[in-house]
Amino acid sequence: MAKAVASDVKVLGSWTSPVVMRPRIALNIKSVDYEFLQEDLGSKSELLLKSNPVYKKVPVLIHNDKPVSESMIIVQYVDETFTGPSILPADAYERALARFWAVYVDDKWFGSLRELAAGKTDAEKATALEGATSGLAPLEEAFEKLSKGKGFFGGDTIGYLDIALGSCLGWLRVTEKLSGMSIIDETKLPNIYAWSERFCSDPAVKELMPDTEKLFEFAKTLFAKMSGAAAAPPPK
Repeated sequence: MAKAVASDVKVLGSWTSPVVMRPRIALNIKSVDYEFLQEDLGSKSELLLKSNPVYKKVPVLIHNDKPVSESMIIVQYVDETFTGPSILPADAYERALARFWAVYVDDKWFGSLRELAAGKTDAEKATALEGATSGLAPLEEAFEKLSKGKGFFGGDTIGYLDIALGSCLGWLRVTEKLSGMSIIDETKLPNIYAWSERFCSDPAVKELMPDTEKLFEFAKTLFAKMSGAAAAPPPK
């Protein structure tokens, strides 16, 4: 299969979005050149609305003028479409496990992270912190089984679950900064802690991981807007 060029592949998204990182990491793993189109999520482009008319959200991959939506579906599409290192395991059962834990990250764990970042009282933050830290414990155990003693959930190289969880690390760091609490404790989660360092320094990821201070400032502005909107009286 010929290597795609930038005109063949576009990614619609925002640098602040963890889910937008996912297809970009997958494309980097496959050494696919692509054009990244930054979206203003407050004023969505016609291209975005046309490409994802159902959900009207990022990310969207456009390959040869054909759009693909939903971050982990895009990752799977990239894996099946382009040559390069495999992202999903070859074994059917191991693929099922990777998909299971990726759904767990989005449905169970990341919600606790959002709650911790948005928590207003100490009690709310403490509850959310417990959810965020305890939610990583099953992934700590899963790492031992899935990695088979190697550096990533996917083995020697970044795989499907690595991308699902690792894309959240930028916001995890910001959440720790906002809350003043540590989520990935090296003593309690040694596998996840060491994995996170490897993931962030990997060439496929390093340039995409958002700067913590820049993302922190964005988060403060975002939460201030959300608080203002919540405090505003309803229209009459």
